[in-house]
Amino acid sequence: MIEITESYVDSLAPNASAIKNGQGLVKKRSFVQLNRSEDGSLLFGECSGSGKSNYQCSADFIQPEKPILRCSCPSRQLPCKHALGLLYAYVGGGEFATAPVPEDILSKREKAEKREEKKQQQAADGAEPKPKKVNKSALKKKVQAQLDGLETLEKLVLSLVRGGIGTIDTKTIKMIQDHAKQLGNHYLPGAQNELRRLALYLSSDDDRETIYTNVMEQLTVLHAFIKKGRSHLTAKLDDPELALDHETTVEEWLGHAWQLNELKEYGLMSENVELIQLSFLSYDDQARQEYVDQGYWMERETGDIHRTVQYRPYKAAKQMRADDSFFEVAQVKTLYRYPGEMNRRVRWDELITRVVEAEDVECMSAHAQRSYADVFKKVKNQLKNPLGDKNPVMLLHVSDIKQTDQNEYVVLDEAGQQIVLDDVCASHHSTVSLLPLLPVDWTKDAAMLVMFEHRLASERLLAQPLTIMKDAEMIRLMY
Repeated sequence: MIEITESYVDSLAPNASAIKNGQGLVKKRSFVQLNRSEDGSLLFGECSGSGKSNYQCSADFIQPEKPILRCSCPSRQLPCKHALGLLYAYVGGGEFATAPVPEDILSKREKAEKREEKKQQQAADGAEPKPKKVNKSALKKKVQAQLDGLETLEKLVLSLVRGGIGTIDTKTIKMIQDHAKQLGNHYLPGAQNELRRLALYLSSDDDRETIYTNVMEQLTVLHAFIKKGRSHLTAKLDDPELALDHETTVEEWLGHAWQLNELKEYGLMSENVELIQLSFLSYDDQARQEYVDQGYWMERETGDIHRTVQYRPYKAAKQMRADDSFFEVAQVKTLYRYPGEMNRRVRWDELITRVVEAEDVECMSAHAQRSYADVFKKVKNQLKNPLGDKNPVMLLHVSDIKQTDQNEYVVLDEAGQQIVLDDVCASHHSTVSLLPLLPVDWTKDAAMLVMFEHRLASERLLAQPLTIMKDAEMIRLMY
């Protein structure tokens, strides 16, 4: 059986309430029976509840990377608080008596094993899934609708530029919001989100200079999307069987939801990868009308920094599992990478965990970028793409952290080149204020994970500290 920690159980929970309720069952001693199989692959028990009879719950680790949590309760939440409570009881050192595996679980295991054998046999025979047939007529209509939407969007953008930002009033903002709604009918969710973001900038309470800067930058993004999207859609209209663009983010901007089999087809995957989460943040993206859970992970072997992103639409947020901080090493069987540049979005289906050890932190620190001149080049190349991520994240080697005469914190590399530290808008949280609390020896010869931001008004490239590593220890400022 794999090593189970409280952090691992937390990661299985659909939301914070499920964690609290699961732990509450253990504190209330609601479990009247706790059992484990002789080989340790199954935990099962009975929990008293609101029903007449006890609920039968279990956690099956016959496939450690794909645990199955079951319960006889009527809850629609998966896993439910009873199954989670069973795991919390185990983590907390509860006494689990050895008992035979129940017949119903043996039956379910047998059926699952047969399905797996069938899949493996099909793979061995070279049987590949049938290619998805393209309905050329439907695709042509959709692409044409998207092109019409881009034309409408272009007219709006040009009219805003010609009229001048200073002339935009509440009536114009209402018109922009109406156009954003219409883009939903044109299958352009990316443009819809960014047009909403433009309306939010125009409605903000910031000073005029900040508003104008944000608006101009947003108009640049929309213009770039129109140009790139039209080129791509025109080519698709001419050739309905045109392969997906797996090198840039244009497909995602145009509303394509990448499937794992598509990423596999284009070779955007790696096998047997170890990942360690370095930072995590959640925020409310009003333009997308979604809550966003975002984690930054380092691939232990290569030092590549990836990100996981979970979008939870307002209307469905209560029913969706929220991502959370993760403090173990994730041993991923197959890692899928989305198209993009720095900090590619990644996904996986199966994982097992192990405890983060001192050598893991030392290994990650060794991947830190030592030359800030090279860092500036990489970040600037990323920022040149208007449709790319505007806030790349990198791990820097820090020779020293100092405070300037202007009361700004800066980090220096071994050549004496410096980067100014400040809180960036994209993080939605402050961490620079925590720097004075660091132990003195952590300000020298350390590794720091930072998020970059280019301030257009001042033409400065700033970075916000997210995590600091020193020797074999790690402090997460944003976790």
